[in-house]
Amino acid sequence: MTIGAVLAALQEEFPDVSISKIRYLEAEGLATPERTGAGYRTFSEADVGRLRYILRAQRDRFWPLKVIREALDAMDRGLEPPSGTDGPPTPRVPVVAGDPAVPDAAELSLPGTLRLTARELREAAGLDLRTFEALETFGLVRPDRSGHFGEPDLAVARAAGALAGFGIEARHLRPFRTAADREIGLVQQVVSPMRGRGKTRQANGSADPTAEILSQCIALHAALVRSGLRTD
Repeated sequence: MTIGAVLAALQEEFPDVSISKIRYLEAEGLATPERTGAGYRTFSEADVGRLRYILRAQRDRFWPLKVIREALDAMDRGLEPPSGTDGPPTPRVPVVAGDPAVPDAAELSLPGTLRLTARELREAAGLDLRTFEALETFGLVRPDRSGHFGEPDLAVARAAGALAGFGIEARHLRPFRTAADREIGLVQQVVSPMRGRGKTRQANGSADPTAEILSQCIALHAALVRSGLRTD
């Protein structure tokens, strides 16, 4: 949008706004429109929304530019805008929704009912015999005492099959098994003393925290992976 189009869009709500006002806000660093090769300003819908926020803060809250700048900076950093109409702005850290891919404690506590033979597991995951045997060799899938595989094994097999398409072989996945075993060992070390006080815990209505701790460990893994993918 040109500055003239922005002015027309704003004047219905802000009759007193002018092109010089918009330029002034830009000079103060509150608005940052793009520039064409010829030097003309071009505004996006986000720029217009930002200008509306500034003008409303001045009109309705009587905020000085310094306070508006601080509020905009917080919003640019992902904080939620202030909701109050009086007083200084108090942007809030947003409540981040949980990762839907991370199982919660209830899901981890559910007993699995699926019991697959090795052949059924291979076919369900689309694995060839060599890949399946490698997964079993490196402890990535483990049969139970009856020789059957459960839902976690199927999830591992399917993920391994998908990664194989990118050239990641079963031997490359062995550190995942090692890390998982160490993590489970840590959780068991923490929980064991609690289990020793089982009668007291039951009397107090406390539940076994193993599943909840493991759920938080998985969430930590997901968060660290996302953090590692940051490019800034």
